[in-house]
Order: sequence, then structure tokens, then C-alpha cells
Amino acid sequence: MSAVSDQSPPATGRSTGASYAAAGVDIEAGDRAVELMKEWVKKTQRPEVLGGLGGFAGLFDASALKRYERPLLASATDGVGTKVDIARQMGVYDSIGHDLVAMVMDDIVVCGAEPLFMTDYICVGKVHPERVAAIVKGIAEGCVLAGCALVGGETAEHPGLLGEDDFDVAGAGTGVVEADRLLGADRIRTGDAVIAMASSGLHSNGYSLVRHVLLNRAGLSLDAHFEELGRSLGEELLEPTKIYSLDCLALTRTTDVHAFSHITGGGLAANLARVVPDGLHAIVDRSTWTPGAIFDLVGRTGDVERLELEKTLNMGVGMMAIVPQESADAALATLADRGVEAWVAGEITDRGEHETGAALIGDYA
Repeated sequence: MSAVSDQSPPATGRSTGASYAAAGVDIEAGDRAVELMKEWVKKTQRPEVLGGLGGFAGLFDASALKRYERPLLASATDGVGTKVDIARQMGVYDSIGHDLVAMVMDDIVVCGAEPLFMTDYICVGKVHPERVAAIVKGIAEGCVLAGCALVGGETAEHPGLLGEDDFDVAGAGTGVVEADRLLGADRIRTGDAVIAMASSGLHSNGYSLVRHVLLNRAGLSLDAHFEELGRSLGEELLEPTKIYSLDCLALTRTTDVHAFSHITGGGLAANLARVVPDGLHAIVDRSTWTPGAIFDLVGRTGDVERLELEKTLNMGVGMMAIVPQESADAALATLADRGVEAWVAGEITDRGEHETGAALIGDYA
């Protein structure tokens, strides 16, 4: 041990050695952020959650799963991509959390699983306690909408790697489904109806294209008001991703659902194809809906070909359910009762001459 380590600081009271704070990490600000977020995390608690925020691990009482004969745990992890840069530029931080929960929990519900809990990871260039708390507020509100608990997370400060106002978010979630109620391709049959559920907008995919077209190339301002959008461009781009988890679970209780497809990166056809079994084909008729104005704005401003738009953006559909044809009306009624705009957009057919699992036909209404 060096004798220097035992010496008192100079008489000025100022340490001349290196420190974590001097390197750019503010532990006190992190502690302040935790205090600010506690009230929001508390709102997400389920009876199975043990302990509070601040432990090294979140605890969930697995004895609650005893009511299942053969419980299968479903897990997913995701982020919200470059949509965080729109939030940064707008100075709005309490909506991006909804996007995070949707991207994680709507993946989990696709197999019929009930969302149980999730954790988050927030990486910042500099901890601004109020900003971090606002992000967590949005995550907590999203968890309430998804019916899951927020049991923990991590806020990491990376000075020198990220700018002071830069941040990113990611999350991981867990759900549970009874083994004999697992949804997927093996349940799908010829003649099944494909039901589309409307998206709330762009959701959280394709923002690299959207930012390139609208902000970088066209130089549009986020504050600019667009008549066709009915609000500013920034407000439209920050519209939270719709969380379908509880709507999908309600559908499984009232209808013989065969499968769900979460329409995220890759677009409608590619994501729907992921749940269509070999030998069958999903045909979706574009004429059954009209994509929102934001999709036309991106395509028209950037002269983006329709195929490129469709493989990048959700084009107005955020989730799809595949149900027996005779159950379609009941499924639509359940969704309508829950305030979800939905319609029959297509059907499952024999593959025939088609080479892929899903295809779009016709022109948009």
C-alpha cells in the first residue's frame, strides 16, 4: 500500500486525484433519478412481485404459476431504435417508454403468453434525473397497459461515449402460457381469416428511413404543422406504439385464436409469413384499409417505392390475428368492445403457385 493513500487532501480541501465524478459519472444524480422514478414503478406492481426498487434483482413469486398444468415461460428483448433521437430533439421523454413496452410485450403475447414482468436498461451520456424519471414514467405506464410489472432496471451513464443529451433504451420481458394453449403455425388451417388491428402510426420501426427522408433530405422541421397529420411532424413521429397485449389476451378468451403476428421491422408480409406454416399462404387485400397520412408523407416526400415502404413500415397495421372463418365476427366484436379498430384483411389459402408465406394484393383503399 502506498503511504500517499493515507494522507489527507491539501489544506484547500480540493482533491487533486482522479475521481468518478471528474470522469463524468454523477452518482448523486443517479440516486436522485431512482428516487424520482419509484412512484411510477410502484404503479406497475402485481401481487407476485416481492420487494421494492433498489435491490440487486427483481423478485417474482413463481408459486403463482402452480395454477398452470405445464407453464411455458416466454421471453423477449428489444429497444425502440432511432425513434429515441426524435424524443431527444423534441425534449419529450415520457412517451418513449410506451414504445419499449409495446415492442417487448407485444412480441411475447404473440404466442398467447400473459405478460408477467419486465426490466429496462437506460443508457445516457449524462444523468439528468428528471429526464430519466420521465422515461421510466412512460415505461411504467406502458407496463400498466400491458398488465405486467416493472421489477427493476439499470441506468448507466457513459460520458465520452454518448453526448450529454444522448440516450438509448432497451428492455426484456417474461410471460407465461399454458403449453396446450400455445399459439402458432401448427394451429393455422386453410380458410382461416386474417384480422388486422390498426396501428397508432409508425410505431417504433423504420425510423432510420423516416428520419433520412423527412429530416435529412427534405429538411422538414419537427415543429412544422401538417394539415394532413392534424398536428406537428414531431408530435406525429412521437405517437406511442399501441400496446395490444391485453386486447390479444381478451381475444384468446372469447375466440379460438390460431396465431398472432406482431407487425414490426420487415413490414406486414414478412412478419405474417413468420407464423404461416409450410404449404399454406396468407393473402392480405390492401383494399380493406387506408394507411394513415404519415405513410403517404414518407413515400411521397422521399419518392420511396411502395415495396420499400411495405418492407420497412407497418402501413397502418400493428398486429394481426388468425382465427377460424366462423370466429371472425366474434373476434371483431371483442376488439370493438375494447376500442380496437380491426377488420378482416385476408385469408389463409393453399400455397399453390406462391413461393412465400404471405402476400399483399390489390391497391390501398
